[in-house]
Amino acid sequence: MTGESAGRNIDDATITTEVKAKLAAEKASNLTRVSVATANGSVSLTGIVPTAAARMRAEEIARGVKGVQAVANNLQVEKP
Repeated sequence: MTGESAGRNIDDATITTEVKAKLAAEKASNLTRVSVATANGSVSLTGIVPTAAARMRAEEIARGVKGVQAVANNLQVEKP
């Protein structure tokens, strides 16, 4: 527990699971190396992606999940 209500923790876990599933389902790019954490409806994305477009797409996917209040996109683009 994070000090929040059990309901909020369940909501955050549901958001995290849904964001991860949508990222994994994305066929156009390799977004499986993205770590997702959610606290109070705010999603944090960390990891490495191959392109700036993939970085933006991951954020777009996260923002599209129901219950997401904010997205902190801390993804790094791979150096060539």
